Amino acid sequence: MKAIIQRVSRAKVTVDSRITGEIQAGILVLLSVGKQDTNIDADYLADKIAELRIFEDKDGKMNLSISESKGDFLVVSQFTLHGNCEKGRRPSFDAAAEPKMAEDLYNYFIEILRRKNFKVQTGQFASMMDVELTNDGPVTFILESPSEKNN
Repeated sequence: MKAIIQRVSRAKVTVDSRITGEIQAGILVLLSVGKQDTNIDADYLADKIAELRIFEDKDGKMNLSISESKGDFLVVSQFTLHGNCEKGRRPSFDAAAEPKMAEDLYNYFIEILRRKNFKVQTGQFASMMDVELTNDGPVTFILESPSEKNN
């Protein structure tokens, strides 16, 4: 799995002029599932993101996790993170998981965060989405699960 996470002061996803997810302060997660990914990869990324200290403490240092800062999650599926642009001019998505597998792992990832008592809003899987955000910082990180690192 691959994720781009952004610390946001607000974020919103709209599908067909309808808001499907909206948060104030928290983390926007753009999540992509690869063919080789399993629940272990989802567990790893959810745990990593939930504990990552990317929020500022009273001294202005990135020293707090999302739970310590009382933030929320907005999780959006984005298979294009598995796009390979090395050859030619058209990206190849051969490494991306098939839609059913990707949706199952996307939902599993969301469920893990909810089990950790986070408020989680979402986009709409396999839909054309408009994502609006105010990146706080800006603070943006790219994360990969162990399966991605081994390829």
